[in-house]
Amino acid sequence: MNYDIIIIGAGLSGVGAACHLERKNPNKSYKILEARAEIGGTWSLFKYPGIRSDSDMYTFGYSFKTWDNSKSFADAPSILTYLKEAVIEYKIQDKIEFNTKVSSANFNSKNAIWEITTQQGNTTKTYTCNYIFFCTGYYSYSAGFTPDFKDLNNYKGIFIHPQKWPKNLDYTNKKVVVIGSGATAVTLVPEMAEKTKAITMLQRSPTYVGAFPNKDKIALFLKKILPKKIAHKAIRFKNIVIQIIFFSLCRAFPNFMKKMLVKGAQKQLGDFPAKPHFEPNYKPWDQRFCVAPDGDLFKVLKEHKANIVTDHIDEFTTTGVKLKSGKVLEADIVISATGLQLLAFGGATVSIDDKIFDLSSSVTYRGLMLSDLPNAIFFAGYTNASWTLKSDLTSEYANRLLNLMDKKQYKLFVPKVTDANLKRTPLLNLNSGYIHRSEHEFPKQGNKVPWKLYQNWFLDYYTLRIKSIKDKNLTFN
Repeated sequence: MNYDIIIIGAGLSGVGAACHLERKNPNKSYKILEARAEIGGTWSLFKYPGIRSDSDMYTFGYSFKTWDNSKSFADAPSILTYLKEAVIEYKIQDKIEFNTKVSSANFNSKNAIWEITTQQGNTTKTYTCNYIFFCTGYYSYSAGFTPDFKDLNNYKGIFIHPQKWPKNLDYTNKKVVVIGSGATAVTLVPEMAEKTKAITMLQRSPTYVGAFPNKDKIALFLKKILPKKIAHKAIRFKNIVIQIIFFSLCRAFPNFMKKMLVKGAQKQLGDFPAKPHFEPNYKPWDQRFCVAPDGDLFKVLKEHKANIVTDHIDEFTTTGVKLKSGKVLEADIVISATGLQLLAFGGATVSIDDKIFDLSSSVTYRGLMLSDLPNAIFFAGYTNASWTLKSDLTSEYANRLLNLMDKKQYKLFVPKVTDANLKRTPLLNLNSGYIHRSEHEFPKQGNKVPWKLYQNWFLDYYTLRIKSIKDKNLTFN
């Protein structure tokens, strides 16, 4: 079956890409290939208690669809409802092929088409298309990352990774240890603390955590006085500006911002000490910043419903975790909130004329294409702001590009590095462990435009929505 476009993935990016096509290029035929049985990606895969966005929904939601919930930071069921509404509003439900895993994608240069091989159970099915949109995210859905803990087999309690949360797990009056200090741990601890007998967040190193109100008073006011769509745009713009200012201040004045963040945490914590548990040894935004809506994590610590221990794991015992300090944390349940396994292209093998494409040697073009890879666009979000802000801009650019291809009757586009002196640097600008573990498998970025990622919505807005599509680095045929 042949289509103009194949979209791989029916998460936030894939659904958004389809909605943008319906809005800007309704004449284009497309199919969404989704490996799982439902839409939603992250928001339908993860089932752990309290799972929510750590970005506000006015920027995490779509530019074209208002966020009408009063809460700024939404839980997974609310996000899924929002996505399903978008699917219905833009009539894309019949364009999604579920339980269809893309195993390979080969670009046939002679015919300028993509040949896509999929597995649907035991059946192999092939699709062809002119353009391919990779909306697969960046991590493996099969399993998360668990360190090689010493003597883990000795432990007699329940050991789980949040990515594989057991159905109907009862943690009422249980002793729980959550290993990790990232967004998952920061979400789990306050949610579980209301039922557990004792819960401890065990972290090797701290993370910056900030308390943000879950109901934005300015947003609620703007919704009252402005038409819904205008209010949504105004709130979205306000939050984008705040995010960029905060990130820029952290980069420009890291020592000052570190003091302010630790001081802010201590104010929320009462007599619970912020140091060393909320004072990382890295600069703000060297790793992703964590959000505690309404200060929920700080509240359960302040009220002694939860605890934080900053230490290294020595080994597991039959009843819990022994630390390097000699302390033993008894636990009925241990949750290894230790991160993700990164995975490019959803694990599909990508090739050109049956020759495997070397992803690690390619360079990102405008943050949405790869050098030497024809007729392909990949959707990736920001590391310092809401994911969807960038994927929305990517969709806008993709539709501009499709219109240009039709107008000029082009059949092929491909970015080419023309600067022999272009320096390559790692793609992602965070110092997180899950990034370091896999950065050798991912493409690089350059040290200058259009190969450099600036992680700045205003610059990307100009580059992707206003600036001419044609430049010397993008070849058409």
